[in-house]
Amino acid sequence: MATITAIETQKRRPDRVNIELDGEFAFGLAGILAAGLKVGQHMEAERMAALQARDADENAYQLALRLLSLRERSESELRSYLRKRKTPEDVTERTLVRLRERRHADDAHFARSWVENRSTFRPRSRRALAWELRRKGVAADVAETALSDIDETTLAHQAGLKRATQLMSADRRDFRTKVSAYLARRGFPTSIITSTVSRLWTETHAGQPSLQEEDIP
Repeated sequence: MATITAIETQKRRPDRVNIELDGEFAFGLAGILAAGLKVGQHMEAERMAALQARDADENAYQLALRLLSLRERSESELRSYLRKRKTPEDVTERTLVRLRERRHADDAHFARSWVENRSTFRPRSRRALAWELRRKGVAADVAETALSDIDETTLAHQAGLKRATQLMSADRRDFRTKVSAYLARRGFPTSIITSTVSRLWTETHAGQPSLQEEDIP
């Protein structure tokens, strides 16, 4: 059995303290977990181990929350981040359970938010969005549900409008080539690209002859 001889706030992490036992540094601890400790108190090995285990869980949880404060993340991204921070597997899994219980980790919500954000600010095809969600580690069925209401015709128009506006002075061939390529890079199928390019030409080149279907690749 050891005796607590000092409890000192860490200089770089004021939310944590250093615990000194029998005159020597023993371990660091989250301040909230050290609330019941005091100098002169005896510390059994079992209690030390329990406090350190709780501290590992709390540290991993706070790491995850800090990451989530930047933007929403998938479970796979959270797991990968904690592994990079050398968090033990059992601690990582307990942390994910805790995050799920508190609705901080929810792949279905993450997928819906991702699709909504992309559709609003960086429109792209269903296929491209599915690929992005797959890279984020979202399960196929969860991604499919999030993508179920996607209207690719509308997204293609939204995606191509800014590019079409930039090509106001372009001739018909240059316009269709560049807008078509732009939409293709965002994963839209040829059938949607064809109709979208024709519509965008009409909208941005009022008074000029419309693009004929045979003119569009």
